[in-house]
Amino acid sequence: MHPPSRLTRAVAAAAVCGALLAACHPPSRGDGDSSGTALKVVTTTEILADLVKQVGRDRVQVASIVPPGGDPHSYEPTPRDAAEVADADVTFTNHLLLEEHALIKTIDANARKDTPNVSLAEASETYGADVIPLVENVGLDVLWLGLRVRGEGTARGATRASDIQLSATAVSGPGRLVAYLTGSLGQPVVYFDSGDGLDAKDTTVLPPAAHTHLNWAFTRPGRYRLTLKARLKNLTGPAQDLGSGTFTFAVGVDPHTVAGPGATVLDDGHTDLTVNLDTGRLSAFTDLRTNGRAQEEIPPGDVVIDVPNKALEHVPGDKAFRFLGPPGAAVHQLPQAVLGKHVHGEIDPHLWQDAENAKAYVQLIRDTLKKQDPAGAASYDRNARAYEGQLDDLDAYMTTRIAGIPPGRRQLITTHDAFGYLAKAYGMTVAGFVVPNPAQEPSADDVQRLTATIRNLHVPAVFMEPNLAQRATVLTQVAKDQHVKVCTLYGDAFDAHVHHYLDMMRHNADELVTCLAGGTS
Repeated sequence: MHPPSRLTRAVAAAAVCGALLAACHPPSRGDGDSSGTALKVVTTTEILADLVKQVGRDRVQVASIVPPGGDPHSYEPTPRDAAEVADADVTFTNHLLLEEHALIKTIDANARKDTPNVSLAEASETYGADVIPLVENVGLDVLWLGLRVRGEGTARGATRASDIQLSATAVSGPGRLVAYLTGSLGQPVVYFDSGDGLDAKDTTVLPPAAHTHLNWAFTRPGRYRLTLKARLKNLTGPAQDLGSGTFTFAVGVDPHTVAGPGATVLDDGHTDLTVNLDTGRLSAFTDLRTNGRAQEEIPPGDVVIDVPNKALEHVPGDKAFRFLGPPGAAVHQLPQAVLGKHVHGEIDPHLWQDAENAKAYVQLIRDTLKKQDPAGAASYDRNARAYEGQLDDLDAYMTTRIAGIPPGRRQLITTHDAFGYLAKAYGMTVAGFVVPNPAQEPSADDVQRLTATIRNLHVPAVFMEPNLAQRATVLTQVAKDQHVKVCTLYGDAFDAHVHHYLDMMRHNADELVTCLAGGTS
């Protein structure tokens, strides 16, 4: 029940690549022309590559790791990608957990120590970029319980490429405790299972600043206690022990009879069992007492997690779920809330959907290239100023075009949650999306909610991303059933028709007008 993950395989490949490429030396550079002496730059996505080209022009040679039409959320790196990174003078990622963690680990394991390796989304805040928190409204009537990593961990040598291992080391209770993920195709992946004893396989791995969704199943009612232990594994050096904590669950019994004096009963909202990289402590990170406005950390011994009788489920007939018991058997289960593997951070990473944020990226790219290639400083300044002027024109164009859509029709329904910045910057409303992350498959509730949203808002069109067309079957079917158009917006990638950021964003503005206001592009 614990097969090696894509992340495990990709990280192993990256480690091998890192060992093989450790002897690589910086390429020579002359006057920065395109004859092979240009500054070699590697980016994770085509969008970032285009921004670098606009600033660098003939002084840079730019390659994107994620290929045309690829999805940075799920792209699995190759040894060739590791070689590209090892040969680069500058590496740019978006990060904020946009890219697959295996891709970030490949970059950080192979980027030469004397070259810039810049995470644009994080660093662009100092250049005036506006960031939007990710807000997930799960709408469950029981607690949503996940796992989370908080803190920087710099004193422990943690970086964005580190692994944080969370292991179940002890479980007590009247039955089995099983924490598992329901994958995008409905297949389970077990993380912790006390039924066959606890050992090294009862471990899951998260990147820094991430959280993930899980199902928590209990085979008999009663009081359970789960001990989690956290370890930090950096790219080099031995793993470091962090802290451990024991959490109490009240399963099908009154939680107040289980709770000690002053304990908080967690029975609603969003809670994550959390490790803090700075302190090493584990806690319950919860929004229960703030009505979802913020989250607070409560020590493990001060909380009781309520798994009420309304959380009773029956084991599916699919043999893949036999680890929970025979088909039809009753289990108490806190559901996963979002189907599929969905590891993400607290900030929406799609900053470039606001042209003003793209300007911040450009300024950061400019300064990075100037530092690595001082001889080209005047050229980088000149190119950046010219392109910023084009971005100002783009921002004005999008503002004017989208303002022409009647306010009641500025409702955005998309394949996945990638257009929050566009909506905020240009007066749209994100009315719905099929799933938060494109690597997921929608549940029946997702489909029902999407159908109701389209019907109740009387929207004339919904939008899919060209590179996710094969995953948009639910969106297109619901749109057909509701007799609305399916149009296209570009989110994370270009395609055969759009090769530049400016063209991509102008297309998005024109498509919104055409499909929502009945205008023409």
